[in-house]
Amino acid sequence: MILEHEIPNGSKLYFGESAKVKRHIENIASDILDKNGYEEIVTPIFSYHQHKSIADEKELIRINDEKNNALSLRADSTIDVVRIIEKRLGSNTKQKKWFYIQPVFTYPTTEQYQVGVEFMGEKKLSSVASLALEIFEKLHVKPLMQISNIKIPELLVAMFDELSIDDFRHINIDKFINLNVEWLSELVYLQYVEQIDDIINKVPEAIKIELQKMKDLCSEAGCENAVLAPMYYAKMLYYDELFFRCIVGNEVYARGGRYKNAELTSVGFAIYTDTLCDALEQ
Repeated sequence: MILEHEIPNGSKLYFGESAKVKRHIENIASDILDKNGYEEIVTPIFSYHQHKSIADEKELIRINDEKNNALSLRADSTIDVVRIIEKRLGSNTKQKKWFYIQPVFTYPTTEQYQVGVEFMGEKKLSSVASLALEIFEKLHVKPLMQISNIKIPELLVAMFDELSIDDFRHINIDKFINLNVEWLSELVYLQYVEQIDDIINKVPEAIKIELQKMKDLCSEAGCENAVLAPMYYAKMLYYDELFFRCIVGNEVYARGGRYKNAELTSVGFAIYTDTLCDALEQ
C-alpha cells in the first residue's frame, strides 16, 4: 500500500529552508550568467530526440504522443537546447549564449535539478569552465576540478588493438599497465599539471596535442585546484574532446565539456543543484 505522504523514490521535495537554499543557488548562478551575456531558455519536458544524448537508452522514461510517435521525458538538456535554438528559433535569434534552470528525469523515477550553460559555436572550454568556478566561488564552495580529454582514450584504442573503450569506461588500470609501454604507464598516473611537460616529450604526437589542450585549460580557466585524468571517459554520447568535473569528496557538483551537434561545435556545463543544496544545507 502506498501511503498518502509518500513520494516516488528518486523524486525531489524542497520546502522551507531547503527551498531557500535552492533558490539562492539559482539566483547566484542566473545573476552571474546574465552579467556575462547569457539568456535563459526553458525547454519542453517531452522530447523526440533524447536518444541522441543518452549513452544508455534504458535510462529514458518513454511515452508516446497522440500519433503514437515515440518520445521521452527530458533526460538531458544540452542537445535539446542546441537543436531548438538552431532548428526551431533559427533566424529569429542570433544569441549564442544560453542557460537553463530545470530538472531532468531518468528511469524509473529519478529527478535531478540542474543549472546548465551552453555557448553555441564556441570551441574554448575555458570560456564556460571559468563561469562554473565563479559560481562556486560566489557560493563559497571550493571543488576540485578534474580535467580530462575524451580524445585520448579514443586515440589509445586506435593505437593498441588490445584496448577498447570499455576499458576506459571501467578504468581498467591493470590492462593499461600490462601492455608494458613506458609512456602509457606514465600517462595512467598523470595527475598534476606540473607533470605534463615531462610526459609530453615521451608520448606520440597525437597524444601530445591533446595533453597540451588539457594544460592550456588549467591555465585559461584560472583553476588553482585541479587534477588531470587523461584516461577518464565520459558516458555522454556527445562530448568529443576536453571535459571537466567539479568534485568535493565523492560528490560530483558539475560536469562540462566540448561537444558537437551535427557540424556545430559548442561548449557547456551543468551544475547539479540537488547535490549542491545538500552540501550548503549541511
